Amino acid sequence: MVNLTQGLDILIVDDEPNIRKMLSAYCKSRGHRVTLAVSVQDALSKAAHGLFDLAFVDLRLGTESGLDLIPKLLSERPRLKIVVITAFSSIETAVQAIKNGAVEYLPKPFTPEQLDLVTAKMSKLLFLEHKLESLESELQETYPEADLTTKNPAMERCLHLARQAADSEVIILIRGESGTGKTVLARAIHSWSKRRDNPFTVISCPSLSPELLQSELFGHVKGAFTDAVKDNAGRISMSEGGTLFLDEIGDLPSAIQPKLLRFIQEKQYERVGESIVRQADARIVAATNRDLESMVKEGKFREDLLYRLNVLEIVMPPLRERPEDIAALAERFLAFFCTKNARASLIFTPEAVTALKSHSWPGNTRELRNVIERAVILCRTSQVGPEQFPFSKTETLHAPALGENISLEKIEEEHIRRVLSSAESLEEAAKILGIDQATLWRRRKQYGL
Repeated sequence: MVNLTQGLDILIVDDEPNIRKMLSAYCKSRGHRVTLAVSVQDALSKAAHGLFDLAFVDLRLGTESGLDLIPKLLSERPRLKIVVITAFSSIETAVQAIKNGAVEYLPKPFTPEQLDLVTAKMSKLLFLEHKLESLESELQETYPEADLTTKNPAMERCLHLARQAADSEVIILIRGESGTGKTVLARAIHSWSKRRDNPFTVISCPSLSPELLQSELFGHVKGAFTDAVKDNAGRISMSEGGTLFLDEIGDLPSAIQPKLLRFIQEKQYERVGESIVRQADARIVAATNRDLESMVKEGKFREDLLYRLNVLEIVMPPLRERPEDIAALAERFLAFFCTKNARASLIFTPEAVTALKSHSWPGNTRELRNVIERAVILCRTSQVGPEQFPFSKTETLHAPALGENISLEKIEEEHIRRVLSSAESLEEAAKILGIDQATLWRRRKQYGL
């Protein structure tokens, strides 16, 4: 609807001809397109037949009230930004206008400078919403839509528990192997909760150094460290009213653990380089593939933090324990990647379905996703067969095992293949394998991976 490079579409609703004339002249002088309305019914009629970005609404429209018009306009155009204008300003009417859905309140008489500030603010708000929609659209094009439908009893229990807990404020700890969909479930919990209209923010604990992780989590002030060239509010602040998802909490550095514990207990924290105590209302959902109890015994994870995080535990079953879901998930990925790669619809051969169901899936749904994407790219017929998968039928049915009559080289190749299929990045794969990335690159080249 909004084209930010070509001005805004503005609806002016006022029963005073002079105000309509003045506002219309101002808006047109700034490159905006203007439509005029003189009454509640006139405004609703114009809104029903036009797409508007911004509306200036007078509070007194003859014998009618602009306050009553606001929710009616928003029901017609939910994304419309409404600025209330009135010569009879008061705190009470301002508060009521905002409650009814207005985003700004402008008392008469107003100057061109005031109008410049208001329209600039509305343009920025519309731009940010437009950018957010673009990012969400890009995300949907990159990743298949989250689908938690299942026929597996263990997964059904998991989802039932998640739905029950979603509307509460309880801290949830999601456990499960890498690639089982812990992040997808966390997003679903947020979407099922009362906080759904507020932010869902994610911070990956293993992906940053301790210093950067602390800064990203709690925020920092300008000059707090060498590269702190401007203030950073931090993910906790960004999660206000919403949900903060701490992915792979088992990798949270020891130095940050007491600070997170304090926030969980008191909802208080401090930015790096600042002594001001801040508060935030953010619900915590955490996830891990680590054995936190063993880490507590080893002194690597605080016991009191584990108790606070593990109020309600949800365990995601691995894909190998959900055989009844594999074919349906694979079909969904197949349709998604055909669309993404502009391919005609493909189908699996019966042998391919058998191979998919027989594979052990050490990388879980993430590995399945990667395997199907690869198959769509490589397939040159209308059917996807097992030959398009990075594992052969015999490997699927009988993968190399320790103690078998097989070379170390073959075992190493299979192990590297499985780690690569389940890891999120080459850096993570190298870390799991205990080698540097250069060595991993040479092994991949050696085995043709």
